[in-house]
Amino acid sequence: MTGKARLFLRSAIALSLAVTPLMGPAAAPVSDPIPARKEGVGPFNRTVLRNVTMVDGTGAPAQGPIDIVLSGDRIAEIRAIGAPGAIKDSARAAKGDHEIDLTGYYVLPGFIDAHVHLHSLNDAQGVPSDYILKLWIINGITSVREVGSSRPIEWLVDIKRRSERNEIVAPRIDVFPFFHNIRTTPVNDPVQARLAVNEAKKRGADGIKFIGGAEDVLFAAMEEAKKIGMRTTMHHAQPSVAYANVLTTSAHGLNGMEHWYGLPEAMFTDKAVQAWPADFINTDEQMRFGESGRLWAQTAPPGSEKWEEVMQTLLDRNFILDPTFTAYLTSRDTMRNMRAVWHSDYTMPALWDYYRPSRSNHGSYWFDWTTENEVAWRENYHLWMQFINEYKNKGGIVTVGDDAGYIYNLYGFGYVQELELLREAGFSPLEVIHAATQQGARSLGHEDQLGTIRVGRKADLVVVKGNPLANLKLLFPTGTLHLNDTTGKTERVGGIAYTIKDGIIYDNAILRREIREMVNTAKAARGLPPGPMPIESADLTQ
Repeated sequence: MTGKARLFLRSAIALSLAVTPLMGPAAAPVSDPIPARKEGVGPFNRTVLRNVTMVDGTGAPAQGPIDIVLSGDRIAEIRAIGAPGAIKDSARAAKGDHEIDLTGYYVLPGFIDAHVHLHSLNDAQGVPSDYILKLWIINGITSVREVGSSRPIEWLVDIKRRSERNEIVAPRIDVFPFFHNIRTTPVNDPVQARLAVNEAKKRGADGIKFIGGAEDVLFAAMEEAKKIGMRTTMHHAQPSVAYANVLTTSAHGLNGMEHWYGLPEAMFTDKAVQAWPADFINTDEQMRFGESGRLWAQTAPPGSEKWEEVMQTLLDRNFILDPTFTAYLTSRDTMRNMRAVWHSDYTMPALWDYYRPSRSNHGSYWFDWTTENEVAWRENYHLWMQFINEYKNKGGIVTVGDDAGYIYNLYGFGYVQELELLREAGFSPLEVIHAATQQGARSLGHEDQLGTIRVGRKADLVVVKGNPLANLKLLFPTGTLHLNDTTGKTERVGGIAYTIKDGIIYDNAILRREIREMVNTAKAARGLPPGPMPIESADLTQ
């Protein structure tokens, strides 16, 4: 059994009873092909980023011009050097041993992706870990929360440690294994549930990701995690939502939720469970995702007493919402996402194989996707986004996660799409960046180290030419189209220029080229030319 696909699909039935995990406490770290880091320069004793415009992550407006000084892996100085068009040379930071003139650039805190899955060549998708890690870096992601894969805890912890030592090109990693994967034997009672949670902590996990499970087992594990200080999150799987929605799980200590399952079910007023068709089978993913797109229409309307009651309860419990809008984006606009501009150069052929219609690959549910399904999903988004935006407006923590690697959602690129979707939901550009940075750090308990540009914080930064608050598309590695009125030619502008992690400066143009070469090499091995991959699997044999 490999990959999130089988974990997810089997969870639909097995997690309501018990699950036999993939790996256990005796598992040794698996050798990993991630190469030693050759890219990046620094950290230096004194790096000066000169004449930047800064967005500090707190929600405050942009400030500048500013010189930012880094010392090793920390932010050492933030010096205002005048006003736009009126720089005071006397106010400039002292000379550094490494300097970059960033006139015309914006600098933001490093992005935090709250929902990722790190796979390897041995998994169902068949893509190298190095490819995924570098895709995250070129999209400005300097920290991630890994919320479950088919790899053992020790494998993920090993990569986490290598990233901490900057031996590899990778964001920093918080490890949240699937609860049902911790042990080699099923967890069928509350006593064993509590033991499993403690075991995960001893093996190096930072938190726990739940999908479902028997009621007493699930709640005991959540309570134990809270008791020992482990953070928790949950995908409230459909087989469990009858007794495990966001109200019941948060009451037992769950810190937050992924996606949106379990939230609309907590707001039913005329039913106890979703109105599934009589022939509905949860393990048929087209049925499951098709009916998921019809769920928000069945719940209490915006502004109703039940809507407000649920929202206030979650606010009172400091519950964290990680919506992952982009994970389901293809469901409302299939052809657009199948042909996103970045797939040609940045999507591995093995991953493209995984995306195609399949009854066994998770998220490949395009057996006969219809316009009716897409219309339902658009209305689903309208209601879902309204709840998320109101939650943010009332002081709730909303984070940014993309759940990439599935449903034509490419690692890293999906994160920037998520930023755009939060903007669509009603977040202002500054609120979007706040969610991606300080709020993400708060959700992980790292707000004293990450998420804001502040003296003493980690030197994790995103450097982009131009103003991303005016156009988030500047953050995509593929940039955005721009008409050069001087030449009369259309050109591509944008793409994050530098990602800085722990004071190490990555030139993303170099990393982007490396990733494109990885993809072209993989295509050449199959006898395929560079460029777009065919949507129909039959095309590969022609």
